[in-house]
Amino acid sequence: MNLYQREYEKRKCSLMDAYELVKDGSYLSTSSAAAEPIAFLKELHTIAPRIHKIRVSHSIEMLDYEFVINENYHSKFEVSSFFLMGPGRKAANIGRKDYMPTNLHDSARREIQNEVPDVYVCSVPPMDEMGFFRISLCNMVEREYIDKAKKVILEVVPDMPVLFGDNEIHISDVDAVFECNRPIPTIDSAPLGEEDRQIGIHVATLVEDGSTIQLGIGSIPDAIAQAFIGKKDLGIHTEMITNSVVDLVEKGVVTGKRKTLHRHKIVGTFALGNERLYRFLSHNPAIAIMPGRYVNDPYVIAQNDSMVSINTGLAVDLTGQVCSESLGHRQYSGTGGQSDTAIGAIHSKGGKSIIALHSTAKNGTISTITPYLAPGSIVSLSRNNIDYVVTEYGIAFLRSKTVSQRAQSLISIAHPQFRTELFEQAKKFGFIPDG
Repeated sequence: MNLYQREYEKRKCSLMDAYELVKDGSYLSTSSAAAEPIAFLKELHTIAPRIHKIRVSHSIEMLDYEFVINENYHSKFEVSSFFLMGPGRKAANIGRKDYMPTNLHDSARREIQNEVPDVYVCSVPPMDEMGFFRISLCNMVEREYIDKAKKVILEVVPDMPVLFGDNEIHISDVDAVFECNRPIPTIDSAPLGEEDRQIGIHVATLVEDGSTIQLGIGSIPDAIAQAFIGKKDLGIHTEMITNSVVDLVEKGVVTGKRKTLHRHKIVGTFALGNERLYRFLSHNPAIAIMPGRYVNDPYVIAQNDSMVSINTGLAVDLTGQVCSESLGHRQYSGTGGQSDTAIGAIHSKGGKSIIALHSTAKNGTISTITPYLAPGSIVSLSRNNIDYVVTEYGIAFLRSKTVSQRAQSLISIAHPQFRTELFEQAKKFGFIPDG
């Protein structure tokens, strides 16, 4: 047994022993998405009898947890999130989780300025022979929190993929380790509809060979990726690495050979997808999983020439403001890195900021192109930071356009059944001259 293994054995404990590091009044934070410490969170409610209250920061939730959804524990656990997935959305809707607005690239720094976590918990693959663990499927804020937290607990999962980047954790910086043999959360690709495919075709016309791209998750980004088949030498610098990345690499579309930053590397800050994606990522030297403070820094993003930021939205008003995270006043997801990547792209040499969305919602009953955003809607992306809006009906070019030009262009890509009404509303609000 070498030195590092002896240090490991000193810190190795049971899950129940690990909970002893969480004291009454603690501020507890955990890793996110597919890297969330599932075993730790599943039984966290069991500490309720010995605490008055603790605060828990827990984002991009994969599962429902008793300490969040069970009303019997509401007074014991004050829970917040900077991005809501399905379980978090449900918890927020019943008042069990509060949302914290933030831009991804700056979220860790700003939160740590206010308060350093007493305890940080992260799931990782097993330690190597030199005493290093590696942050795996999520490195958005993990690097900073692990470096700053007063206590660090690791949930060691044998099947967690080993990734490379700025993601090492040495055993000497860890306070407790417990082992857990469990599955890794997965998400399959969404089925594609004809509207998705049309949007993909339109977006593909805006992306030249050799560009570096950023894509998200869902049917629209997947359709866009499919429409890229046939393009050459694309690079990837993205917040989220998804299933589509594997397809683009295997079909020879993504090579990264023309990237001006991290040539040949696929750079991301977290990954979420299916088992095929995780196998592709594991021990792959072409993957760099870097902290969100770096990947999503607009200054860093802009160093990629021909950087194309492709995001989706829930609604766009006739001046170009984009709401991507709320349904009226109700928080739906989060700001994430949309503003980060858009600002980075528009400052890139030859870069572009694109929003792609369906022209309607709620089975065609509502136009997503609107005269104004619904009351309470969050402006996720300023109208100043967008070049193109794309629907299945075409492309609206907004860069350096007046409000009148923007309104007319956006109406032209709205669903035909709403165009007359939108035109009348645009005249009413003075977006388009009447006469």
